[in-house]
Amino acid sequence: MANHQRVDEIYSDFSLGSPAEYAAFLKAHARALMPLEKLAQPDSPRLPQLVEDLAVLGEALPEPLAAEAGVSEAFRWGALYALEGSRLGGAMLERQVAPGLPRAYLKAGHRNGSWIAFQQALDAAADGGGQEWIDSAVQGAETAFALFAAGAAAERLNNG
Repeated sequence: MANHQRVDEIYSDFSLGSPAEYAAFLKAHARALMPLEKLAQPDSPRLPQLVEDLAVLGEALPEPLAAEAGVSEAFRWGALYALEGSRLGGAMLERQVAPGLPRAYLKAGHRNGSWIAFQQALDAAADGGGQEWIDSAVQGAETAFALFAAGAAAERLNNG
């Protein structure tokens, strides 16, 4: 997905070695994570860890972005796919965080085997749904990526 790569590029502009830039990175994520977790309903929400990290940095939660409501189950699965996939990226990014900075949010990765279990559950949910289900799921994932991009843009605007 082009939007996934775009989001990776946008967030690569944040320096995780700088306390101020890392705080901005976390607030950008928070702006997207709050509505996404409501929409996607993950089994293991990461917002509590994000709030904890921001508190350690002396930062409050920013205003959340608006997200679609009343979406289809396939759309929800697509958003959940992007959200759960971001845990994998978080594990990689955690290595770039400067020593002494909080890492609870980025360390909230998948437990052993949970990514595979998620993919199996996604496949089971999609089974028999056809192209319409797949299209709606892709739209959900694209919406999640767009929210993460918008969160970064909003944070840069507030700190620009």
